[in-house]
Amino acid sequence: MAEETNQLRVRLVTPERTLFDHPVTTVELPAKNGYMEALYGHAPLMTELGAGDVTLHGVTDGESGGVQRYNVSWGFAEVLPDRVTILASDALKPEEIDVSRAQEQLARGHKEWDEAGDSADAYTEALRVIAEAEAKIASAA
Repeated sequence: MAEETNQLRVRLVTPERTLFDHPVTTVELPAKNGYMEALYGHAPLMTELGAGDVTLHGVTDGESGGVQRYNVSWGFAEVLPDRVTILASDALKPEEIDVSRAQEQLARGHKEWDEAGDSADAYTEALRVIAEAEAKIASAA
């Protein structure tokens, strides 16, 4: 059980699938306003996810060298002292990322930025698209 080993039980799910459901020692999350790290015993909190990598340390699957990464674009995370639940709108392993599609998304985001005019909402949406694309490209590298 996670409590006996001072590990967090991390569950990463999207509407389509469960990507990860195992104990780890540490999880790094791309919160809306920057990265955060959770360890066993963390104070309870909820956070909105931003675009970036969820990095899981202390994975004991024997294949990953103890670290696994997943790129997420948006969602929420619930952090409790003994578990973290990540509900992502989309999540991909680095090898699942189509870099050419991410580059097209980045170009589309820059085009939306250039055409935003006086609309603050259009700029916000363009920044979201750009951030997601840049995070995917960085994850795939």
